[in-house]
Amino acid sequence: MGYWQKEETMSLDEKKVLQGERLIQTVESVYKNVPFYKKKMQDMGIEPGDIKSIDDLSKLPFTTKQDLRDNYPYGLFAVPMEEVVRIHASSGTTGRPTVVGYTKNDIDMWADMVARCFTAYGVTKKDIVQVAYGYGLFTGGLGAHYGGEHLGATVVPISGGNTKKQIQLIEEFGSTVLACTPSYALYIGESMRNMGIDPRSTNLRVGIFGAEPWTEEMRAEIEDLLGIQAMNIYGLSEIMGPGVAFDCEEKNGLHVNEDHFVPEIIHPDTLEGQPYGKEGELVFTCVTKEALPLLRYRTRDLTSLQGGTCSCGRTLVRMGRITGRSDDMLIIRGVNVFPSQIESVILKVAEVAPHYVLIVERINNLDTLEVWVEAKEGLFTDAIKSLEKVEKHITSELFSLLGLHVKVKLVEPKTIERSEGKAKRIIDKRKK
Repeated sequence: MGYWQKEETMSLDEKKVLQGERLIQTVESVYKNVPFYKKKMQDMGIEPGDIKSIDDLSKLPFTTKQDLRDNYPYGLFAVPMEEVVRIHASSGTTGRPTVVGYTKNDIDMWADMVARCFTAYGVTKKDIVQVAYGYGLFTGGLGAHYGGEHLGATVVPISGGNTKKQIQLIEEFGSTVLACTPSYALYIGESMRNMGIDPRSTNLRVGIFGAEPWTEEMRAEIEDLLGIQAMNIYGLSEIMGPGVAFDCEEKNGLHVNEDHFVPEIIHPDTLEGQPYGKEGELVFTCVTKEALPLLRYRTRDLTSLQGGTCSCGRTLVRMGRITGRSDDMLIIRGVNVFPSQIESVILKVAEVAPHYVLIVERINNLDTLEVWVEAKEGLFTDAIKSLEKVEKHITSELFSLLGLHVKVKLVEPKTIERSEGKAKRIIDKRKK
């Protein structure tokens, strides 16, 4: 498997010089164009001239998801709106999304990065890439789509869901690459079996999977079921979308595209930098983005970094699999879900009490979310229709907020365990 660009094999010195030059330009841009960053830096007694190399990165302020919400929708953009050609967004804890913008150059650069990832997976212009990530405000679908086209591959933009149609197109179009969440790939494979189709009989040879945490065990299961190479892709909308980091043929950590995103690992409580090999919270600084160049963005993802040259020849630093999050976010079929989002819906429903629990399970290799909510006194003595009406109402409200079908179950008063400390809101029954 070859390399897409020379930056993948830069020496450490070359990389530091390039990152330093780009960091200096980025800091000057945000100081001049983003009042939020100018104030943050002034409060810390920092001026752009204080940033002389990549070694000065730790002098800069952190950025959090809350900062994006506080500056909703466009307050952190570093260019005028007439230069923004695309908007993406992800849902937030209160229903207010975090909004990200892209200039034409940002879009081109993103496509280039995803093509770099695809090349590492052995994808070429001869491949037919079936993109079964969701299209729309979610970055997965269009990110994979533009990357595949930029590489010169044939792209089938089917989006997520409609499993029978997915299988039909895999067979009839001869798709060789499947891009979707890993749990959906397993579901597609099992659906093939149920339809009497051997999942290993298709032309599929590579899977590009991301948007939710998955284990090496799941990778092996997917590869065995579909007879493909299952490759990992990592990204988040605030930083760019898919293409921030990628597997190589060694499958020994994800290479971070360090010429665009400078990674750090910090202690999530003390915020102190951590050395290679030490697990902590992943932080990214964007050094090439024009519309939304975030400084030291706290991803809340927990992982570690590994330096040195990989057996594949790349010198890009590698990040381990995400082991968890420093907050309580769930990822269900590629959708970010916070307990506080659920709570925001429940608290508006007069017939229920503010006591609930989220039960996460993996059924037929698809993550499912069930919400148990306590009904108020008296509701259980009413007709069953009353219960069903409230359940349907909450289900509908959650779908409007999350874009995800969630099963809602009303339970009798005082049946959900109380806590004097932190409430245990999540029961995760998925296999670790």
